[in-house]
Amino acid sequence: AGKYAKIYIVWFITDDKLLQNNQHFQPLEPTERDLLIAHSKEYLSSLKQWSANVARITEVPPVALLPNFIVQRKVLLPLRLQTGGSVLAGKLAIERGWAINIGGGFHHCSGDRGGGFCAYADITLLIKFVFAKFDAIKRVMVVDLDAHQGNGYARDFMFDDRVFVMDVYNRNIYPHDGYAKRGIKRKVELTSGVDDQTYLPLVKSHLTESIGEFNPQLIVYNAGTDILQGDQLGRLNISAEGIVKRDEIVFALAKGRGIPIVMLTSGGYQRTTARIIANSILSLRNNGLIDL
Repeated sequence: AGKYAKIYIVWFITDDKLLQNNQHFQPLEPTERDLLIAHSKEYLSSLKQWSANVARITEVPPVALLPNFIVQRKVLLPLRLQTGGSVLAGKLAIERGWAINIGGGFHHCSGDRGGGFCAYADITLLIKFVFAKFDAIKRVMVVDLDAHQGNGYARDFMFDDRVFVMDVYNRNIYPHDGYAKRGIKRKVELTSGVDDQTYLPLVKSHLTESIGEFNPQLIVYNAGTDILQGDQLGRLNISAEGIVKRDEIVFALAKGRGIPIVMLTSGGYQRTTARIIANSILSLRNNGLIDL
């Protein structure tokens, strides 16, 4: 339940007078036709037919006992809205230079299977939407700094040279997807317990080199906060201040090269997560890395 505390971020940000009402955007729920851009019909049908499948994907066993119409409304609808938010954020980032979806980042879901709390492949859908709607965008970089390997989109774009994946993750934890690793162009594997002093220079150096190598026209930044010290699923030892600094590094490199960036907040499983994300966004504003 701690993961979903991030829904309070909008109040934290508003309280600090960072955003005005005309800077909040409400996403639409994607239609089945929209979702079919990223997903197979068989996979989407499985979400409608079997509550047990949704229980497996979300790792909440009691969901298997619920009628599917309740699962659709209470479990999957919020995830679909977050998926719509990722697509909208991608569009806004290209048009305005940056955008942040305070949900999304379902990086364990691919076109034909979900897992690890992720039922919809919002990153895949975002990227496919961008390629379809913005002819000038030919190269998209995924920068995944969630504690876990991002195996969903990596499977979907494994053979697509238009997508460059840089993934920094703890190799000792879920999902251990050896096949999906073939889709990572820049793989940075960490071990449990890595701290700020090791982590931040690695992120900066590898991202600098990756941008220079690929010259992306859009960065999709999966900014998981499950790297925070004390997170039992991420098992890394990054401080709250380290997370804020990490986000500054990514946005500064994007801004310095004039690359639009869309940030998704992804994993984070502690009560302090929402406040840390809000602090990060405030820091981006205060340091001139996002323009309002």
